Amino acid sequence: MNQTNTQTPEKSTTIKSMIILALLFFIFGLVSWVNTILVPYFQLTLQLTNLQSSFVTFAFYIAYLVMAIPSSFLLNKVGYKRGMMFGLWCMSIGALLFVPAAYWRTYQLFLLGLFLLGVGLAVLQSAANPYVTIVGPIESAAKRMSIVGTGNKLAGVIANLIFAGVVIRESDKVLMREIEAGIYTGASLDAALDNLIKGVMTPYLILAIALFVFGIIIRYSVLPDLDPATVNKRSAEDESSKKYIVQYPALMLGVLAMFFHIGTQMVALSTSIQYAGTMGESLAGPAKNIPSYTMLLTFLGYFIGIALIPKYLKQRNALLICATINLILSILILTTSGTVTFLGITADISLWYLVMMGLPNALLYAGIWPLAINGLGKFTNLGSAFLVMALCGSAFMPMIYHALVDMNTLVSPFEAMKNAYWILIPSFAYIVWYALHGYKIKNWKKSL
Repeated sequence: MNQTNTQTPEKSTTIKSMIILALLFFIFGLVSWVNTILVPYFQLTLQLTNLQSSFVTFAFYIAYLVMAIPSSFLLNKVGYKRGMMFGLWCMSIGALLFVPAAYWRTYQLFLLGLFLLGVGLAVLQSAANPYVTIVGPIESAAKRMSIVGTGNKLAGVIANLIFAGVVIRESDKVLMREIEAGIYTGASLDAALDNLIKGVMTPYLILAIALFVFGIIIRYSVLPDLDPATVNKRSAEDESSKKYIVQYPALMLGVLAMFFHIGTQMVALSTSIQYAGTMGESLAGPAKNIPSYTMLLTFLGYFIGIALIPKYLKQRNALLICATINLILSILILTTSGTVTFLGITADISLWYLVMMGLPNALLYAGIWPLAINGLGKFTNLGSAFLVMALCGSAFMPMIYHALVDMNTLVSPFEAMKNAYWILIPSFAYIVWYALHGYKIKNWKKSL
């Protein structure tokens, strides 16, 4: 009887904690996935080149590379709950910068705001992912990540719809079409662009206030304030024999797998509207919803993961299956063609293969993370930081993609973008290898 009474509050707290974590992951998604429409939006309103527009995602995601390890030290010093509060407040400052950036239509100020949003998210990711990983058995970590991940992907589904509905007014859609048609030039173009971009001011001001308030709520919530020292001791496999984190091949190879997964995911999401644009579709039309369709499939993929993992499907097998599917879809993007009309969008079928990647993408993150972090012992917190650093794949991979597009000047914009998707193939091939063999490597010398 006494044992039951002591366990019930813990179970209740765990459930509440998972709800709070799902809400945090919703915020991750709401702030992150809106970049998929910010790229073409800023490309139009700030008159950016392809390479310049890729800096929109670069400025945001490079923060993961810069801040992941400092975030782990911050969490060690102030604790997880206070650290998450500081992360949310940093995001609040970043969102607030969108107001003067829009008022003066200043590209560099937007990039600074995006960087600060990324810094805040790096802190939150460093704190939230260990929570999810250690709250239960490692074998079902992918299932728990799928549960909280539904919040992230639900935000991905609605982020673009909210942005398009709140920021892009009906009058703006007409203005966009006129700007794309080249009706405005000189001073009249500047005036039109100034009017268009001011639509982000009020929504991001509201977001800044909401993030600040939510930081206070998190600080005083029922979410357990984990002791970093305890977190780092949850798995203690051969802890005494390894003195440096680079001595864990499964982690280091997993970081690269995570880099490729996150990078390819952002390539597919952030370029899909532009890719549709090369086929005559406009940001003011149905094409603006393409990233939401991708995220809806990812959202459904999470539910598949929740239902199947680990009872019917091991998380390692889920990773292998999903990576293989995306490898096949990548090949189909390059090798197939044909015009189809679907959901009001008339485009090459390769666009829809790009969208279909959303479904298997759902279980890649959830599959890589627990395999990479398993058995790190005292390095668990630092290992989590390394995996968060890998999220900078969303900064580098789109830039590489756009550089390939800009280099291919001898063909049409459509062919240039389509051909550049070849970078997806080696990325997914590596993840397939990691799921087959890489995660099992325990010693560098034995693997050579």
